[in-house]
Amino acid sequence: MDFLKSAVASAIAQGPPFPYTFGDKVDIDASIWTLYNGTRRADGSNCSIFSFDITANKARLPLAKNALKKLRTMRHPGVIRVLDTVETDTYIYIATERVVPLRWHVKRKSLSPETIKWGLYSVARTVKFINDEGSSIHGSLRVASIYTSESGEWKLGGFEILSNVKDDEAVIYTYGSLVPDSARYTPPELARSGWDAIKKSPHSAVDAYNFGTTIFEVFNGDFMGGDQAGQTKGIPPSMHAGYKRLVNANPKARITVGAFLEQGRRSGGFFDSSLIKLTEGIDNLGVKSETEREEFLEDLDQLTDDFPEDFFKMKILPELLKSVEFGGGGPKAFGVVMKISTKLTNEDFEARVQPVVIRLFGNPDRAIRVCLLDNLPLMIDRLPQKVVNDKIFPQMVSGFTDVAPVVREQTLKSVLVIINKLSDRTINGELLKYLAKTANDEQPGIRTNTTICLGKIAKNLGASSRAKVLIAAFTRSLRDPFVHARNAALMALAATSEYFTEEDCATRILPVICPSLIDKEKLVRDQANKAMEVYLQRIRKAAAAMPDTVQPPPQTTEGAGPRMSTPQPSEASSWAGWAISSFTNKLSAASGEMQTSTSNGTPTPASQRAISPSPVPDPGRRVASSSSASALHRQAVKSPSPAPPLSRNSSTSAAEYFKDPEPADDDGDAWGDMGDMDDDGNAFFDASSEPAKTAKKEPATPSQPFDDGSEPDFAGWLAAQAKKSGPGGSKPLPKGLTKTNGKTATTATTKKPLPSRAASKPVVAKKIDMKPKETDDDDGWGDGW
Repeated sequence: MDFLKSAVASAIAQGPPFPYTFGDKVDIDASIWTLYNGTRRADGSNCSIFSFDITANKARLPLAKNALKKLRTMRHPGVIRVLDTVETDTYIYIATERVVPLRWHVKRKSLSPETIKWGLYSVARTVKFINDEGSSIHGSLRVASIYTSESGEWKLGGFEILSNVKDDEAVIYTYGSLVPDSARYTPPELARSGWDAIKKSPHSAVDAYNFGTTIFEVFNGDFMGGDQAGQTKGIPPSMHAGYKRLVNANPKARITVGAFLEQGRRSGGFFDSSLIKLTEGIDNLGVKSETEREEFLEDLDQLTDDFPEDFFKMKILPELLKSVEFGGGGPKAFGVVMKISTKLTNEDFEARVQPVVIRLFGNPDRAIRVCLLDNLPLMIDRLPQKVVNDKIFPQMVSGFTDVAPVVREQTLKSVLVIINKLSDRTINGELLKYLAKTANDEQPGIRTNTTICLGKIAKNLGASSRAKVLIAAFTRSLRDPFVHARNAALMALAATSEYFTEEDCATRILPVICPSLIDKEKLVRDQANKAMEVYLQRIRKAAAAMPDTVQPPPQTTEGAGPRMSTPQPSEASSWAGWAISSFTNKLSAASGEMQTSTSNGTPTPASQRAISPSPVPDPGRRVASSSSASALHRQAVKSPSPAPPLSRNSSTSAAEYFKDPEPADDDGDAWGDMGDMDDDGNAFFDASSEPAKTAKKEPATPSQPFDDGSEPDFAGWLAAQAKKSGPGGSKPLPKGLTKTNGKTATTATTKKPLPSRAASKPVVAKKIDMKPKETDDDDGWGDGW
């Protein structure tokens, strides 16, 4: 219970809650207030807190209470905006918008003449309102009473002695002299007769004099006293006349601040500036006519860089954004927005401009969309990748299919701007799908720009589909009737050659470039030659690194004769001759096995000859190598006139020769197999026909193919044939005329004759499909290619 009582007492002692947190103390001129930077606890927004300690400065409490009262009730754009107040027996807190003393800028001389005029114009309007509409006297107008807001606008404070002239008991009459440092700024008549002299003069005379001293102070940095009143040092010449009338020693001869304001507003006056016109026009931009809005935006676009950036950021920018989004400001207003945005920090851009830009991309107004795309390069670096990929690009793609060509073309050009902010999935999926459509656009310029775009974003495409997409797109553009589209395709091919394999370069790209070499347009022909040279150099370089052949090296056996194989380059002049001879021998040998007799006239079967190969040729046989090749011809002429019919069982018939090779191992038909040859080479192409019946049968031994890996010795073979045909040689009889069991068989009629060539199994020609092979170049990136 005691704890609860102490908690309640502590809460009461602390006073009413104040939902603001005190920050750093701000240095100001002599004042009854202590100024702090503060923040609002609810949302962390910035504010300023004016604090008055009653206990330490009780004599000036009436000034603090008067200021609190007037700030609450005086509502004007030029007056400091009050957020909250707290008043207790020990302190007074006034929370206002975040402000900075004007004295800071005056001391640093950071204000341009145009900015000073703009600020004085704002203060003059506020003082005029106080004097005329409020029927009051500020009484303490000076640089120390003026503050600048976050937007750079000049705000009037210092309401400690602000009084209504109709109030006879006003604070100004009694406590006017208690304002710190008031003697420096007191008008001459009050210095002589006291503050009651206000009643004898126009009530605006005091504020007119103090406004004049404020003019001198902001242009020169300080005001030391009445002696400086009327001096024109540092003051613009156009303001001299009005300034002197403000500080006239005779209060009745002074012009009012309102009159000074009207004088400056005249054409060519000191308040006739573009910045001041801007401040007046921005507040009612939404209700201006289209003509007035255009004039206002034209003036706004011509502003120089010495104007207050804070004002543009805090005041102009929000109004322009509202005008663009809701008030019909259009592209012109958005162009000014982008100009102002270049001076914003990334944090300010993200908070103030980015949300509006995202919403504007969904705006159906084509003029706004084109303007957004035009200005995209100015803001793309400040837009996060996630925002571009997830929020802006999905809204932007509708421009690819817009009915207006200018929107399609501008959307296409913007791809190069945002490509680095898009994910790989978006690029290789949705983006390529839309680019495939623009590649088939009815406008030739859009088709051309699509080709250029693909060439420039090639490095961003997925490696797995890049070559397929680019080849499909560029080869299609090479057939475009628009000359610049063909030229763009050739330029893109030349620029992206590094992304294609050597095989693609040789088989897919060079063939489609070649027709462009004789294009009707010289522009295309010249570019085709350049592109051709690029790819030829690429292919030559790749070919230089390739091996001379991929065939395995020939295997040679020591002591073996040459074997039939692929002709060597040195034999290029003679290989056709032996091929024809071999073919002739193949056909002539198809009549049956040729057998030779031994010395006693006993025939020797071919099977027996095959099992005794002679790996080393007979030296005596080499002597006959000089014999003429006509000996073979004479031997062929001396063949028996009644040519026996070909055996049906012979596997070396002409029809069998031309048949496709069977997968089974057929040594007789294999190129270069020497197993069927005897020592004399008589059966080089003889098939293994049915063996002749002899009196003595010997078990057949499987023939061992003799492969020596080299060319056959045709010269030796021809010499052997010539020797056998000469005197003393054993002339072999054709198969069928050999003796069997002592009898001479005159013909081979006992065997079943082979059918004629016409009756042989017809050779089925391989059907060649002449239809071009379908490729899948279009897969995965759009139906338009």
